[in-house]
Amino acid sequence: MPSATEMVCALGLADRLVGVTHECDHPRWVQGLPKVTHTLIPTDASSGTIDGLVRERLDSGRALYTLNLSVLEELRPELIITQALCDVCAVDEEEVIAAACSLPGHPEILSLEPESLPEVLDALRAVGAATGVEAHAEIVSCGLQVRVEEVAARTLTLKRRRRVAFLEWLDPLFSGGHWNPEIVRLAGGLDPLGVAGKPSRTLSPSEVVAAEPDLVFIACCGYSTPRTLHDLPPLSQTVWWRALPAVRAGEVYVADGSHFFSRPGPRLVDSLEILAHTLHPGLHPLPPGLPGAIRATTHLPGVELPRT
Repeated sequence: MPSATEMVCALGLADRLVGVTHECDHPRWVQGLPKVTHTLIPTDASSGTIDGLVRERLDSGRALYTLNLSVLEELRPELIITQALCDVCAVDEEEVIAAACSLPGHPEILSLEPESLPEVLDALRAVGAATGVEAHAEIVSCGLQVRVEEVAARTLTLKRRRRVAFLEWLDPLFSGGHWNPEIVRLAGGLDPLGVAGKPSRTLSPSEVVAAEPDLVFIACCGYSTPRTLHDLPPLSQTVWWRALPAVRAGEVYVADGSHFFSRPGPRLVDSLEILAHTLHPGLHPLPPGLPGAIRATTHLPGVELPRT
């Protein structure tokens, strides 16, 4: 999975990486490595169609992703890092275990399932332990923790937190899940729709309206910023969307969910810093090199919003 690939590289083990998933794209050079998975869901379909296909396959017990066994056999890995957190995000853990048993040398399997930011750092340490670089993993994890604590310390000086509707999918609407409500809290926001440590869930428009968000933050799972912006115009034509305080104030932002908020890896700390800057730009500076969230008002045809 992409987050595991990023952990391996963050620990200085890039030269040991022999294969990746079809979704691994950071660091960029890993896209040239052999792909050990492929998707059974058309990625160019609409968000509504993708959601329908995912639900249908999960209900019927059919896979969303599958392994390229012939590639795995050729690579002869000694360690396979997989996940047991989300059936929508990666190959099923049981399929990985079955495949490992059939591979030469019976490779070790490390299954990660972090549901919070601290657990992501623990997962990084687990990868370090499995690869013999425990000391370096501790240094990397502590460095990430320091950055988290710096954001949290600045947030403590706030006199008022902003109400945030964190949306992880737009058709249908989904709240942010697992670590994202925690990230909202650390960044200086209140998330009335998500529950820390729990999966994302389908939302009704009335729930979003009742939340009365000061700011809407959209980071669609697996989507880039341009792909997410493509889904915004239909929302702008709905009465409930126009009624949101955040929309009336022009406080709608879009970020890259695929590279940041969807991946339980080292860049979740980047995600925290991006969101913190979006919520309170005067308090939380955006670190050099990180892409800021896009203010989406200019991408909502038919809606007149104030400019700031």
